[in-house]
Amino acid sequence: MKLFGLIGYPLEHSFSKQYFTEKFEREGMTDCQFEAFPIVSIHEFPALLKSNPGLKGLSVTIPYKEQVLQFVDEVSEEVKAIGATNSIKIKNGRLTACNTDIAGFEKSFVKSLRADHKNALVLGTGGASKAVQFVLNKLGVGYLIVSRNKDQKQGCITYADIDEIVMKEYSVIINCSPAGMYPNDQIAPAIPYELLTPSHYLYDLVYKPAKTLFLQKGEAMGAIVENGYEMLLIQAEESWRIWNED
Repeated sequence: MKLFGLIGYPLEHSFSKQYFTEKFEREGMTDCQFEAFPIVSIHEFPALLKSNPGLKGLSVTIPYKEQVLQFVDEVSEEVKAIGATNSIKIKNGRLTACNTDIAGFEKSFVKSLRADHKNALVLGTGGASKAVQFVLNKLGVGYLIVSRNKDQKQGCITYADIDEIVMKEYSVIINCSPAGMYPNDQIAPAIPYELLTPSHYLYDLVYKPAKTLFLQKGEAMGAIVENGYEMLLIQAEESWRIWNED
């Protein structure tokens, strides 16, 4: 039996387990199994590997996209550049960290990107945010990182710094934080929604609920809105390709 899985915490509403279980059933892959492995601490990771020697690949989600790198043997060029992984290939006892969030975000994000979308606010500083920043750099879109706390190293601004001038200059707003994710779906990032216009493009990496409060507020002001569901589909299939290539 080929075993694949997901690490993170908590994992009550895992996209990956449902997606891959349905994929295996749909495509008749009776020799494949996907399990969710909620680990409270990343220090449980070596024991998890030892007790599941059949593992061929792992998806990685919050809060371990950066922390797990201390346990891998190799990293892809993308992971080297951003310092975060969401997909680990396991072959002959060696762990290779990859990042398929990058491809997933880029392919789903560019569909609604217009020529006048020159600058973006990136809400959040975690592993997913780093994948988004990588793509924005590639696309030539300028950005500011927004955090709850000022961080001089990352050049972050805080939510309190987002004023009319910022909102006019940064017409793309990307939520990379868990704000609005089920079951906290009544929470929205603290931006001045009243300053949004039809020229703004709001992208939320959260996919559940399908339309977060962040996106609802944007849509009410005429902004373009997109959730993270397609990104998840793309990154999952990209991970599957990586786990199974020679």
